[in-house]
Amino acid sequence: MIHTEVFADYTAARDMRPKAGTRSEHVRELIEEGIATGSFPPGMRLDEMELALRFNVSRTPLREALFQLASAGIVVMQPRRGTVVAEVTPHRLVEMFEVMGELEALCARLSARRMSARDHQRLLEAHRACERAAQAMDPDAYYYQNEQFHQLIYDGSHNGFLREQATALHRRLRPYRRLQLRVRDRLPTSFREHEGVVEAIIAGDADLAAQRMREHVVVQGQRFADLIASLAGLHRESKQPANVR
Repeated sequence: MIHTEVFADYTAARDMRPKAGTRSEHVRELIEEGIATGSFPPGMRLDEMELALRFNVSRTPLREALFQLASAGIVVMQPRRGTVVAEVTPHRLVEMFEVMGELEALCARLSARRMSARDHQRLLEAHRACERAAQAMDPDAYYYQNEQFHQLIYDGSHNGFLREQATALHRRLRPYRRLQLRVRDRLPTSFREHEGVVEAIIAGDADLAAQRMREHVVVQGQRFADLIASLAGLHRESKQPANVR
């Protein structure tokens, strides 16, 4: 069952989100957010009727949203069991972030070579929006501004195939990228890392841009331990009865 109280922690954040282009995209974002915040833990079955009632949508946009999530690997559609939140092992998560780091490093490398002055201006605007969210210590607002920041670097590579691949894996890792922003001190650290990437791109230093972006994306050491601990904590909380919350 999906309980009303598990949505209370992100109702306010929902208002800050950029508006989805379609109803199904909006529903997809809500489900992604529920996964990121632990409302829908790994292995949980997503009941279509309950979700349709919760989000006040018909079954058609809901199913479209679930198909989008399934195509990204965030949920799995199983015979007789229905749609289930995908379970990712720590080892698999490391592998995915390693590949993401290399894809984004290449995007940053090409952006340092190919971005125009107008591209630089857009990147700086997105960077300052991240700064405002970081200063406010608002992980939800930072998450959405951070998405825009990274997307501009994918676009700045001026390589359509690379942009598509980076965007697809970024989408697959959305719940985990969002969750790590809730780790203590991650917002100001993330912003400082952005600063280094922006400086290298604008300076046209392709090698440095790639190196700094790779270090920014790949989760390892204490940062990975914090992410795994956060995932475990959310999973434990999701299994507690309502009167324990």
